[in-house]
Amino acid sequence: MASSAKTLTNSNCTTDEDWTVVLPRRGRQKRKAPEVKILEEKQEPWAPTDSQTDPGRETALMQKMERHISKIENSQFYQTFRDQVETSVLDYIPKVLGSETTMQMVIYGIGSIELYEPPCLQLSIAMLMKRDFNWIGSIEVFDPIISVTESHVLEALGCSVMSINEHGKREALKPTMFFMPHCEAELYCNLLRANWKPNLLKNMVLFGNSFEAYEQHVSLCKTSPVMYLVGHILAARSFTNEVKIETVSDDYYNAFHDSSWHFFSPVHETELQLINS
Repeated sequence: MASSAKTLTNSNCTTDEDWTVVLPRRGRQKRKAPEVKILEEKQEPWAPTDSQTDPGRETALMQKMERHISKIENSQFYQTFRDQVETSVLDYIPKVLGSETTMQMVIYGIGSIELYEPPCLQLSIAMLMKRDFNWIGSIEVFDPIISVTESHVLEALGCSVMSINEHGKREALKPTMFFMPHCEAELYCNLLRANWKPNLLKNMVLFGNSFEAYEQHVSLCKTSPVMYLVGHILAARSFTNEVKIETVSDDYYNAFHDSSWHFFSPVHETELQLINS
């Protein structure tokens, strides 16, 4: 997420509020065709680069996560978040579930929960959602920077750590919630591209960066490098129902600002053909 990604702020193109665009870690502004780069990424086996286990570090990190979960659980921010889910968001959930009773949660780009505060807060929200909403099923997590220690703590919290780097290309063959606050623009487009079919889009819930904010940024900054990375995001705007969250407190701004729920309304195949997949 934000802690594990490079960001770009275009000082020559401002809005009423500062807005940061999250770009690929490996991005280069001189790349001629970033979309081609995305297509070249293949799913590949993955394991943490470090191999040392440290029970002391694991205990300390588990205690840290427990403190963060408790902090958010008792905050006005989570009360507002939960109330919004139980009202505005819940209107869309049955349509995604269909005949299923639960949907899997896939967390991409969590970042380092050991080194940075925002990933801890983001993961805490996911853990509380799993506890409080009976339509959330199993949770899978992936970020290429996850350490052995973090992997063990994630598993102790009830998550499964992926052994494959999917590059965000999971097909939603069944109802799936993708939890991706502050991920890179490239990752959102990878996900949309992999699911660029009516029967797959209808199975998706996406919690992540506001698509509307991407569109506003591109409309104001037509020379911004991000406009070449968000084609599928912009194309999806016409059939996306977006529900913005309220951060309420500055304590949670860095972890959740400009985050929204995204639901994809029925769309015809011809509409999806307007952009190459």
